Amino acid sequence: MENYLNLEKLSNDLKNLFQNQNENQNQNESYFDFEIICEQNEISFKTHKSILSSRSHYFKSLFNSKMKEYQENKLILKDVSSSILFPILNYFYSGKIEINLENAIQILIFSSKYLIDELIEASSKFIKNNFQFETIVDVLKLSEATNLNQLLDSSYQFILENFEEFIKTSFFLELEENHLNSILLNDDILINEIELFQSIIKWGKHKSNINQQKEIEKEEKEKLQNQISNVIEKIRFIDFTKQELKDTLKEDLIPNQISQKLIQFQKLQKEKELKELIQKENSLIFKSRFGLNTSKIIQNEEYVKKLQEWINDNDFFSKMKKGFSAKRDGFDCEEWHKTVDEKGKTLVIIKTKDNFIFGGFTSVGFTDDKSKWRKEDQEEQYGWIPDSNAFIFSLRNDKNDRTPEKFPIRKDGEEYAIKYAFSLGPIFGGSFDFYLNGTLQPGYSDFGFNYQLPQGMSYNTDEAQSYLAGSRNDWVVDEVETYFI
Repeated sequence: MENYLNLEKLSNDLKNLFQNQNENQNQNESYFDFEIICEQNEISFKTHKSILSSRSHYFKSLFNSKMKEYQENKLILKDVSSSILFPILNYFYSGKIEINLENAIQILIFSSKYLIDELIEASSKFIKNNFQFETIVDVLKLSEATNLNQLLDSSYQFILENFEEFIKTSFFLELEENHLNSILLNDDILINEIELFQSIIKWGKHKSNINQQKEIEKEEKEKLQNQISNVIEKIRFIDFTKQELKDTLKEDLIPNQISQKLIQFQKLQKEKELKELIQKENSLIFKSRFGLNTSKIIQNEEYVKKLQEWINDNDFFSKMKKGFSAKRDGFDCEEWHKTVDEKGKTLVIIKTKDNFIFGGFTSVGFTDDKSKWRKEDQEEQYGWIPDSNAFIFSLRNDKNDRTPEKFPIRKDGEEYAIKYAFSLGPIFGGSFDFYLNGTLQPGYSDFGFNYQLPQGMSYNTDEAQSYLAGSRNDWVVDEVETYFI
């Protein structure tokens, strides 16, 4: 027995059945039993109830309910044009449709309303792969209204990844308040907070129909403050410089309940008093986007204090930002290098699936500038980068019940502190005291080759090789965070 399939011919035959009738060619109308009319341009399409009900949950329910449309064999659509309806009906018959930048959102709107699962998936996928500033606000509204949570999350991610550019466009001003709030709650916004504040003022003026160019009037100021009251509380004023905060308060654009807290904060001089105020208020305006406040790995205050002590550079520690997160940006060394290379001082924090937490710090950073490589490697594709201040650290090691510890580069290993290799992730040490491969997930550790070991531990032993991550190479990364200025 042989099964014969010719799906292409079946698709073409059904497509022709629909198109020939609806392009005014000679065909017996008795073949069709249902009519769909676009009220916008008064164009109608002859169809089949059996086809419609098999392709859309909406039409199946409509016909099963025996409603007026079923009795009259006619449905009038007020919310769609024939230029969208025709290709969708054609898809019902042929299984083929062209989704492009011009029609993707309208196809998703129609498919969501009329419950066409395959087109919801196809149009959502196309939109995700072709995000644009021009349409992203509409996509946010649509994905939220239709409970397309994956598309909604991807839309936010697109905005965050391109935030510095997006915030300068007119499309930023069109954001709905709830969408803007969701964005501002994110700790990983990588622009200066004062610039973000200024953009919020522009957004508030736009929403309040206040002229962006003219000096704001007293009545308009109150209108603006009401508009931004729920948004401004997500601005991290603690990240302003003293002068920026002084100038901002002088402008008197911040709602009173926020400005009073900032004036009180401004007057305090002693670190203890500042900490007490911050703890008391427990407000986002006093939660920095800098440092380890944004870390999803480091949740222990002891770990924060240890890293600050080991790095011994308060300026760097207070200003560093989480530039890369594997869970956010992808487990991909190419993305890691795009973000991390040429940043100078760099902190890498790794958490494994077995909850080991460790990493490394380099005062030089990862770079393809060969003049900074070891001389012997400067003609090579990849090279070791000397750094006398580099160190490896272990924060959590449940297997050996060890406390947090720092392991500086040994004097005889300084030339092999870190390695630049674009096809791999972070590499510390000449024989790879630890490194992550191109996917940033499988890792390897030959701990102790160039970096100091815990007291009493010997190199090239199971104890040393399993110390950082639980084993030499049978460990899998759960998250990688990388910090720099």
